[in-house]
Amino acid sequence: MKAQTLIQGLFLTFVVSSCIQDEALNKEAAIDAITGNDVQLTNINVNSKQINIYVQRGADLSKQQLCFTLPDGATIRTDESYSGDTDFSYNQSNGTYDATLNFSESANNRSVTVISEDGAFTPQYNITLTPSELPETFHFEHLLENVDEPYDILYEFEPSTSQGVSKVLQWSSGNPGYELTAMAQSAADYPTVRAAGGQTGQCVKLETKDTGSFGSMVGMYIASGNLFVGSFDLSNALNAPLEATRFGYQFYKHPIQMTGYFKYKAGDVYTEEGVVVEGKKDRFDIYATLYEAEDNTFTLNGNNSLSHSSIVSMARIAEEDAIETDEWTAFDLTFEAQNGKTIDEQKLQDGKYKLAIVFASSVEGAYFNGAVGSTLYVDEVQLICQD
Repeated sequence: MKAQTLIQGLFLTFVVSSCIQDEALNKEAAIDAITGNDVQLTNINVNSKQINIYVQRGADLSKQQLCFTLPDGATIRTDESYSGDTDFSYNQSNGTYDATLNFSESANNRSVTVISEDGAFTPQYNITLTPSELPETFHFEHLLENVDEPYDILYEFEPSTSQGVSKVLQWSSGNPGYELTAMAQSAADYPTVRAAGGQTGQCVKLETKDTGSFGSMVGMYIASGNLFVGSFDLSNALNAPLEATRFGYQFYKHPIQMTGYFKYKAGDVYTEEGVVVEGKKDRFDIYATLYEAEDNTFTLNGNNSLSHSSIVSMARIAEEDAIETDEWTAFDLTFEAQNGKTIDEQKLQDGKYKLAIVFASSVEGAYFNGAVGSTLYVDEVQLICQD
């Protein structure tokens, strides 16, 4: 009996060991997404393996910090080396492979190779970096395609002409943070989505959502729908959420007004820190700021985007104008000087200013105060700038 038991045990160990050894390694080798501090839009052609990255016009092409999203188990390497390059390293906090790459010595083109986990597939991608500027009109018509994200990512694109550069913007939102709650079953369930029935064509819909048991556990009871010019740092989403929203990209014009259209309906029950506040009504927010940024790495965030001493001018919807309405309603906001500052035209041309634009379905949503169900629609936004 003891011998039989021993044999059975050895056989079981062999079977388990064989199963572990025979577990198939991932055969996928692709680049699913590329982000970075200067990146305003990334287009990946999955067939031709051509990637076009549009970066801020004033970006330092000699040291582009890029984050690559790959399939599970895949790795990546550069096919040539230039001064200032760093090796790819795995970023545990957001699951990307990060590197600093020099595009200035290669006519703005680099190639990289992705290696599947099983080593059998090694596609080569060609990456072209193109300096670009922020557009001045925003239609909310387009979504990024072929991206490995479950939520909508909106972008704007105006092709270059003989007189200028392309104007592009990949909008950012708090959707990546909301994904952590596991409350969304489809793209339509996220706080920020593209929607039909705009003032013209499509529009953006921002809705304050319940964050469920996960939100209660971490003290983030609601998630305001938001859309902004800038980037979202998922690694700070839980430990420093106000710093996770980084607002602004370089801007080279003198903004005078921001116009557009909105619809809004406030949610029924207002809460602060998860506690119902009787008699308080939610409202939305729309604002834009132009601020000084001598160093291109400097950005405002949720802590200081309305109060920092670097702000030169601001346009913000007044509380009395942030009304509930079922009809598309025009807004016309004037940029007003802040902190006793004026715009220096030379600094403007040198790319020493950044512009931030922010839309939110709950004005205090950054502090997790608001009403679930508050819904803001925005469409056809335009910046009017000085000639």
